[in-house]
Amino acid sequence: MFDAALETAPAPEAPVSEVVVTGARLPPSAGEGAFAITSLADPAWARGARLDEQLARAPGVSLFRRTSSLAANPTTQGLSLRAIAPSGAGRALVTLDGVPQNDPFGGWVIWSGLPSETIQDVRIVRGAGAQAYGAGALTGVVALTGRDGGAPVLEAGAEAGGQGYRRAAVNAGAGGFLASATAERSDGWTPVRAGRGAADEPLALDAWSAALRYDARLSSGPAMAARVAVYDENRRSGLVGADSRSRGAQASLTFAQAPAEGRNGWRLQAWTLVSDLQNRSVAVGAGRAFTTPANDQFETPAHGYGFNAAMRGVRGPLEWEIGADLRAAEGETHERFRYMSGQFTRLREAGGQTTTLGAYADASWTAGPWLVTGDLRLDHWRAFDARRREYDVQTGAATLAETPAGRSATTPTGRIGLRRDLGPGFVRTAAYAGFRPPSLNELHRPFRVGNDVTEANAALKPERLYGVEAGAGLEGQGASLAATLFLNRLEDPVANVTIGQGPATFPTAGFIPAGGVLRQRRNVGRIDAVGLEVEGRASLGERLVLTGAVMATDAEVDGGAQAPQLTGKRPAQAPRVAASAGLEWRASKRLDLFLAARHEGARFDDDLNTRRLQAATTVNLLARYALNPSTRLELDLRNALDADVATGRTGDGVTSYDAPRSLRVGITYVR
Repeated sequence: MFDAALETAPAPEAPVSEVVVTGARLPPSAGEGAFAITSLADPAWARGARLDEQLARAPGVSLFRRTSSLAANPTTQGLSLRAIAPSGAGRALVTLDGVPQNDPFGGWVIWSGLPSETIQDVRIVRGAGAQAYGAGALTGVVALTGRDGGAPVLEAGAEAGGQGYRRAAVNAGAGGFLASATAERSDGWTPVRAGRGAADEPLALDAWSAALRYDARLSSGPAMAARVAVYDENRRSGLVGADSRSRGAQASLTFAQAPAEGRNGWRLQAWTLVSDLQNRSVAVGAGRAFTTPANDQFETPAHGYGFNAAMRGVRGPLEWEIGADLRAAEGETHERFRYMSGQFTRLREAGGQTTTLGAYADASWTAGPWLVTGDLRLDHWRAFDARRREYDVQTGAATLAETPAGRSATTPTGRIGLRRDLGPGFVRTAAYAGFRPPSLNELHRPFRVGNDVTEANAALKPERLYGVEAGAGLEGQGASLAATLFLNRLEDPVANVTIGQGPATFPTAGFIPAGGVLRQRRNVGRIDAVGLEVEGRASLGERLVLTGAVMATDAEVDGGAQAPQLTGKRPAQAPRVAASAGLEWRASKRLDLFLAARHEGARFDDDLNTRRLQAATTVNLLARYALNPSTRLELDLRNALDADVATGRTGDGVTSYDAPRSLRVGITYVR
C-alpha cells in the first residue's frame, strides 16, 4: 500500500539528533551475479497488500494452488519456483533479513504475517541455493529485506471494496524504532459455482499482524537489529463447518558489519518462531446438500529456532565467506477424527522433532569482465522423537501407537557459476545442487480436503535437486532483457500418491466416501524439468514503463518402483507456461496508472492428471491520484475482465474458482 515516499513530495530531511543507520546485514555477495536473480528493489512490488500476489509478477513464482493467500488455506501457502513441482509445504525458502519465514511444522508461509508495507525490497534467487541459504532452498530463495528503523516516519492507509473487503495499515517510527500494524477482513466469495449446494459458503478472512523493529549503530561500528512480530488469522474455507486459525510470533537479534578493505565483515544472528494451527475439515454429502465433520485439528503447537554466523573478507579481486547455521523444529498435531453418530470417536496426537546443522564456504573472483564463483555446503539433518498415537474417545483405549525410528542424512550441496560481461550485455552459466528435508507435517500428519484423504509417511527422505543453466542478457539505458535456459532433476520428490478410490474402507485411513480418493505422501523416483525464463523492462520516455516475463517448463515424473502409475505424468499443480506483463504510466504530475496482466497455462489438480484446470488470464488495473504531497487516493480494479480462474476440481467433477471481479478504493497518508 505504501511506497517509500510519494513521488510528488520532497524527501524528508532527518534531524541531526536522529539516529540514521543501515540495516544489520551483509550486502549481497559478489558471486550472485552468476546466478538467476530477480530484484524487486523498487516501489512497484508494494502495489498490493498481499506480498505473494506481487511476487507472482516474477516468472515461475506461485503458491501451491492458483488461489492467493487472501483465500488459500494456510497449509497450501508454501511458495514454489519454476513450476518444477509445486507443493503445499513449499520448495523455496523464504527469509526476512536472513530469518526463515517457513512455518516450523508445515513449511508453508503465513503471508498475513508479512504485510508489504514492512518490506523494503525483494530478491528472488532461482535454482537450488547453497551458501548461507542451505536446507529448504530447493528450487530457490525469496530473500526479503525488512524496512529499517531510522528517520522519523508516519504512514497510514485504509482501503475497502467488493466482497466485503477492508484493510488498514500503519507504520510509525523514530530514533531507530519502527512499529507496524495491519488489520484485514474479507467476506469473500463462494468458490463453487456449477453444482453449488447448501454445503457451500464463501471463503472469508479476518487477520491482523504487528511488528516492532529497532536498528542501531554500536559505538564500535557494527550494526544491530532486533525484531519481534505477531500475527493471527481466521479463515472460513468455503464449506460449512470448515475453517482454520493460524497464530504465531517470532523474534530475532542480528549483529553485522559489512566488509571493507583491510577489514573482514561478519554476521551473528539468532531467531525463534512459534506457531499454532487450528484446522477443521468436513466431508461433503450427496448433491452437496450438507457437510459432516471429518476432522478437527484443534491445536498444532510448533516451535522453531536457529542461529547462524558468517565471516566475509575482500582481498583485491577475491571475495570469500565462511559460515555455519543451525535450524531446529518441534511440533505436534492434536486432532479429533472419525465422526460417527453425531460425534468424533477418535483422538490423534502426531509429531516429532528435526534439526539441521550446516556449514559452508564461498569464494568469488572478479577479473575485468570475468566473474568466477563457487560454494560448498555440508548439512546434517536428523528427524527424531517421532510418534503417532490414536485413542478411542469413550474408553481412552489406544487404537494406534506408532513410534517410527529416527532418521538422519548428511548431504553435501554446492554451486558454481561463471559470468562474462560483454559491454551492454552478459553471458553466464551455473550448476548447483540443493536439498529439502521433509517437514514435520509431511512426516506425521494426515489431512483431508472434502472427501479426499492424504496419509502421512514418517519414512520420507529428503528431496535433492541437481541443475545446470545458462543465461544471457542485455542492459542498456532505460531497458533490460534477460533469458535463462535451465535443466533440473529433482530426486526423491515428495508427492501425494493416489493409492485408493472411494467408496471403500482402508487400514489406518478408514472409510473413503464415493467420489473421494486416498493418497499418501511418498518419495516417487524423480522429476525431470527443462525450462526457459525470459524477463524484460523498458522505459519509454519519462512517463511510461513496460515490463514482461514468461516462463515455460516441461516437467515429467518418473515414479520408479514406488509409484509407477505416475511415470510420464506432469507434476500436479505445475503449469507448462506462465507469463506476466505490466504497464506503468505517469499520466500527469498527480496521476499514475498501472496495468498488470498474468496468464497461466492449464495444470492438473491431481497426480494422475485426470483433473484438468483450464488456462486463465487475469488483468488488474490500478489508479493513484495525489491529492497533495502527503495524501493519495487509490482505485484498484481486480480481475478486471472477470475471468474464470479454476483453482481446484474434485473427483466427482465439481470445480472451484478464484475471486471474481471486484473494486477497491483506498487512501494513503505518508509524512
